[in-house]
Amino acid sequence: TLTFRHFCTTSIGIYLCYLFGFFKRKTINLWSINPLALCFCGFVVFTNLSLENNTVGTYQLCKTLTTPFIMLIQTKFYDKYFTNKIKLTMLPIIIGVLINSYYDLSFNYLGAIFASLGILVTSMYQILVGAKQKELNISSQQLLLYQAPLSSVFLLFAVLYFEPPSQTLANYQFTQEKLLLLSASCFTSFFVNITIYYVIGNTSAVTYNMFGKLVYMVMGQIFVCFWIWFSFCFKLMNLHNIGWEFFLSYFQHQVSAWDIVET
Repeated sequence: TLTFRHFCTTSIGIYLCYLFGFFKRKTINLWSINPLALCFCGFVVFTNLSLENNTVGTYQLCKTLTTPFIMLIQTKFYDKYFTNKIKLTMLPIIIGVLINSYYDLSFNYLGAIFASLGILVTSMYQILVGAKQKELNISSQQLLLYQAPLSSVFLLFAVLYFEPPSQTLANYQFTQEKLLLLSASCFTSFFVNITIYYVIGNTSAVTYNMFGKLVYMVMGQIFVCFWIWFSFCFKLMNLHNIGWEFFLSYFQHQVSAWDIVET
């Protein structure tokens, strides 16, 4: 449901960009981007099902297999060449996922099936984002202008089947804070989708994957450093408060002792 709202926001945002003259619209056949829109819906559905049937760690690790799958598909069907050095960098990822799956106590075949389908359709989705831009000779914004609303329509059927509004919205409490967070999430998704299409269109799906992992790692390190610094400051404040409380207690005790001696 959240992804559906994100792509509805992206559809409105990209259309407003077109109205304000940021790019020109190019007429294309909608049937030609149906595979792209369907792969996007499959990517959303199967990755969510994978998360429901696997642990978070296994889910995240399985997502890293997207890059080797993209390289395999592009080599087999798109005549893309990758050097042996690049291929060898994928080996630790594959071995790591296999080891984790072997020792994961909650590993199950249903989760593995959904994870595999999620990896496959995600790989195809990212490949088609770049391939369709070249095939139709259009920019990333021109492609997103057609793909975002079409994907939203397809995704609506998935939402109605997996998350009927009668069940999800009936028990949901809307507050001002939640609406603000939802609006911020939708607004951010617009820029994220534009960035994804631009990066893939101007580089490649593999480059986008590695760039995404790099950003994820950098942001993770920044968050860890921030958390360590915050924890240090918090402990320092606690130490200061303890010291100050001890000083006041000791001073009050000394004053009380002087009063007794004087008496």
